[in-house]
Amino acid sequence: MLKSNIELWLAILAGIVITGVYATVSFLTRTIPPAGELFGHTLGIVGFVMMLMTETLYSIRKRMRGASWGRMSFWLQFHIFTGLVGPYMVLLHTSWKFNGLAGAATLLTVIIVFSGIVGRYIFTRIPRTLDGMELEGAVPEALLRQSRRLLALWHTIHIPIGMALFISAFVHIGGAIYYSTLLK
Repeated sequence: MLKSNIELWLAILAGIVITGVYATVSFLTRTIPPAGELFGHTLGIVGFVMMLMTETLYSIRKRMRGASWGRMSFWLQFHIFTGLVGPYMVLLHTSWKFNGLAGAATLLTVIIVFSGIVGRYIFTRIPRTLDGMELEGAVPEALLRQSRRLLALWHTIHIPIGMALFISAFVHIGGAIYYSTLLK
């Protein structure tokens, strides 16, 4: 079980800093930063890279039980931090316009973040060691069995939505590069 919520506090702090920078840019330019200009692109690129790290690094570490890349609890905290901050940056990148494929990708982003919050709640119901291994006998077997079943069901929903999100995001990025860069 996670002993602290440091990743949540750091995500809130990062969100406050990012919001401050966004508000400053909005104030100085007297407009909402367009998605297609330098600041908007920077938000989108950094946010998307953070989302890619969310999706890949934790999954890779989870499958390499014998690896000495740090504790699983750290990687879960990293996953949660990047899974909150990255999508927030991508949301700001949208310039509050949600049409077309980019709008669909934004909707999938919101769904995956909400799903991640639900998954974190389910995950914390299962007692674990600091390394992320389940503790047997710490809770009644029926409660543990129910939590495992919920976590398995959650995975069957969360992972395909994540795949759909990244497919739509890569198509959006490809289209943006083609139409904004290659056709000019």
